[in-house]
Amino acid sequence: MKRICFFLLFAISTGAFAQSKEALSITLENVEYPYPINFLSLSIEGQDVRMAYMDIKPANFNGKTLMLFHGKNFGGYYWTNIIRVFSEKGYRVLVPDQIGFGKSSKPFINYSFHRLAAMNRQLMDTLKIQHAVVMGHSMGGMLASRFALLYPERTAQLILENPIGLEDYRTFVPFASIEAMYQTELKTTPESVKKYYQSSYFVKWKPEYDDLVRIASGVSGSSEFPRYAKVAALTSQMVYEQPVIYELPLLKVPVLLLIGTQDKTIVGKARLSPDDQKKFGRYDQLGKQTAARIPGSRLVEFENSGHIPHLEIPEEFLKALVENIK
Repeated sequence: MKRICFFLLFAISTGAFAQSKEALSITLENVEYPYPINFLSLSIEGQDVRMAYMDIKPANFNGKTLMLFHGKNFGGYYWTNIIRVFSEKGYRVLVPDQIGFGKSSKPFINYSFHRLAAMNRQLMDTLKIQHAVVMGHSMGGMLASRFALLYPERTAQLILENPIGLEDYRTFVPFASIEAMYQTELKTTPESVKKYYQSSYFVKWKPEYDDLVRIASGVSGSSEFPRYAKVAALTSQMVYEQPVIYELPLLKVPVLLLIGTQDKTIVGKARLSPDDQKKFGRYDQLGKQTAARIPGSRLVEFENSGHIPHLEIPEEFLKALVENIK
């Protein structure tokens, strides 16, 4: 069977992913991650589920752990360059696929950032990791913030890469029911995914970004896609209804914001008029506003990047991350 591979450093930015036209399973069995996958068994609301994760132990451990939380439309596969750089620097790197995402189970449960944070703490306990630098991208930034708020004693530093939720979507995005969001998810196509990524995520589209589209849309060919779509609707509801922005001033850990200022991401963007789409999702403003809300935080902005600077401008991003990580 042909597989999509993620072994090479900067694989996205160099276009090194093998291409596949096969439908993908909803737990990405035919997407090969850059490092071995392990599973944590959990029981949630009477359902036995598995949480996938990569645990990369360096040759020369420096005593520090970096835990990476992926965004809503991604899984651990897109952290390859971050993993390799910090593993070489002696960090143990822990990369979970959250329940409902990537290679992890897709149960029908009440999704909440509190619950996901607790499962990541359980993962740390299982692996006997006491403290970690917690870095989250996009939705992972909301989760990382909730984790740091709940477990400051386990969080050595909070790093947020273009997190969503820097504005309260409930105040300007019209409400949509789970059923309505489910019906929208069922209409997912490569074309719709690419159009959204182009309009929100990247300053200039490169052919290698098609691999992100291929994974995000490839699951639509699975016979289990309705389950995937329902879970996607449930997690969209979580993002919409569970903001963390109002609690950011309560953070008790060092905070680093890494912001691509040309990001235009808005959760529920399609439910806004074209004029309102231009008013919100302004990361050139949101980064500064958020840094001002968090006492003692540090902000690094990238004017030549959108939503995923660790892929779009990897060298510049990694330099800033290396210089500012604890």
